[in-house]
Amino acid sequence: MSTLRDLAEEHTQLRPADIDHLHRIAGDWQLLSDLSFADLLLWVPVDGDGTFLCVAQVRPTTAPTAYQDDQVGRIIGGPEVAHLEVAYRQGRIWREGDPVWYGDVPARHEAIPVRLRTAEGEHGEVIAVVGRDTNLSTARTPSQLELNYLTTADDLAQMIADGTFPPPRHQGETTSAPRVGDGLVRLDASGKVTYASPNAQSAYRRLGHASHLVGEDLAALHRRLAADPLEGTDAANGVLAALRGEAPPRREIDARGATMLTRALPLMPAGVPIGALVLVRDVTEVRRRDRALMTKDATIREIHHRVKNNLQTVAALLRLQARRVAMPEARVALEESVRRVASIALVHETLSLSSDEAVEFDGIVDRVASAATEVAATETTVRMRRQGSFGVLPAEIATSLVMVLNELLLNAVEHGFPADEGAGPAGPARTGPAGGGAPAPTGAGPGEPAGAVVPPASATAELPTPEVVVSAHRFRKMLHVSVADNGRGLPPDFDAERGGNLGLQIVRALVTGELRGTIELRNSASGGTEAMLVVPLSRGAGA
Repeated sequence: MSTLRDLAEEHTQLRPADIDHLHRIAGDWQLLSDLSFADLLLWVPVDGDGTFLCVAQVRPTTAPTAYQDDQVGRIIGGPEVAHLEVAYRQGRIWREGDPVWYGDVPARHEAIPVRLRTAEGEHGEVIAVVGRDTNLSTARTPSQLELNYLTTADDLAQMIADGTFPPPRHQGETTSAPRVGDGLVRLDASGKVTYASPNAQSAYRRLGHASHLVGEDLAALHRRLAADPLEGTDAANGVLAALRGEAPPRREIDARGATMLTRALPLMPAGVPIGALVLVRDVTEVRRRDRALMTKDATIREIHHRVKNNLQTVAALLRLQARRVAMPEARVALEESVRRVASIALVHETLSLSSDEAVEFDGIVDRVASAATEVAATETTVRMRRQGSFGVLPAEIATSLVMVLNELLLNAVEHGFPADEGAGPAGPARTGPAGGGAPAPTGAGPGEPAGAVVPPASATAELPTPEVVVSAHRFRKMLHVSVADNGRGLPPDFDAERGGNLGLQIVRALVTGELRGTIELRNSASGGTEAMLVVPLSRGAGA
């Protein structure tokens, strides 16, 4: 289904500002639909051929719909658009005519011109028409509530025709609450309540106002009820602002353990302030759940913080133990364990600062890569570089993936650029011309001591800078990661399944087990070694 903007741009000559205004109407017209007990359809004229296109539709939550089928995208002309033509050409609300039938449903047509005010605040041209179509199959004598709803709806319809509705939206606000059914209070020009719906009366009763609302000065009532004087003053000022013709932001009032959300709207048909409409909603349970979630989130972050501290303590104990061990192999094993524990602690540190169980993984990768170059047991200076973005990853993926990358980066730094062709203590020997070639010939040149290494004249220019590149991109809910170096590559007899050190065994176990992914170790076409990982991002994928 095409969007409002797509349809308007394809079939009309409306300006971007016109389309933005139509979007604002469609974002706030559920209020008018509910007050009118009617479907609202937004019609725009198709370029010069006497037809109209429906670009948006909303159904009432207070009455049965007049249309079982969606009307968006429908183009009509001829007698069907007579009422729309009158509203569009004459710039007035059209209410004449007899009921029409949609199948076996009788309906009453109305047409409201949509006018966009100029920058100077004056009436602009009509850019569209709102069709207000009421299902008459359940027609009966309206109640007091329905009469007040309909009267308020007529005032808002006139404001649409004037270009003063909807009001500007405040940053961060949504249009979903409060709704008409949550509670409605109508004020006269002096700020006194002339009508309050039963739900509105109940909401104020929870705040401590036991008597009826009709006749009350609502701004003064808000000051009296609010437990916090500043909060009460803000809520009262919102009501007074609406009476002046402004559109204040939503306010909340807390009293006696209850919380009520209020939204005040000015009523200014034909530019004359006649009062205000105040929508209210009891959000006590919603705020209680919000506070419970905030407490839960704070507890989870505190847990991650303590886990991080405990892991750092374990790493410190292992580090102390490594300093006391005389056997070189045992010291190396303990130092590797320190690095692994520290990489897990890094994820928990990030989670302790996050509001949910997800982390921005790019920063973690950068810190792990930097640490790998600092702690690696090699004299070669290796440059680390990241391409692409990992994005936000859930904690269960991040914890295992950081260990995998830590092992692959350390392995690349320590064993991808050895000083000789022998294997290091923690990994397979890497041979081949890329990144190092065979050892340079030795011998004494003229004026040089015996045993000095004499490199070829072009060695400095030909040898590339040792580098490890971590690349990441997402494709079809899969994370593709590569860790590539420009070193000597894998030896010809290297077996990725059975060979490798403890670090590579940990990598394979984590990738295939915890991450439910795949890993491939291979020689890169441009020289060096490349580890390719594919990890599913969705739960249950690959299980």
